[in-house]
Amino acid sequence: MFNDIGPLELVTLIVLAVLVFGPDKLPKVIQDMTRTIRKIREFSESAKNDIREELGPEFKDFEFEDLNPKTFIRKQLDNEDLGLKEIRNGFDLKKEMAEVTDAVHSRDSDTSSSSSSGSSGGRVDMTKKPETPDRDDRPPFDADAT
Repeated sequence: MFNDIGPLELVTLIVLAVLVFGPDKLPKVIQDMTRTIRKIREFSESAKNDIREELGPEFKDFEFEDLNPKTFIRKQLDNEDLGLKEIRNGFDLKKEMAEVTDAVHSRDSDTSSSSSSGSSGGRVDMTKKPETPDRDDRPPFDADAT
């Protein structure tokens, strides 16, 4: 509940409480506050139980925390029925990148060796070679670009 309050802030709150309520009334105020918090918790639990009873037996495992979008999505992604864990575990980004890198490096060495031998050996050359335009050819004209 108080995860984001540091020790200095906690000491400051205690000093302010002693100054505002006084050392004589402070224990009574603390008891009243804890009693009020307990009543609020009991009220919210009874309201949750009433809602679960009204929803019926098909919603017996319904949790109100699931209404938080982050929790709902996390729960759905962790669902074993979808098989997403196998997909997630089967995808290794480092392995995929290493394969792509190897493919690129082997293609570069293959194209240099195949261009020197003169035959591509049934492979398609995917490198873009610049075309030399004839002297009479005009460059393409785009009316929208001008």
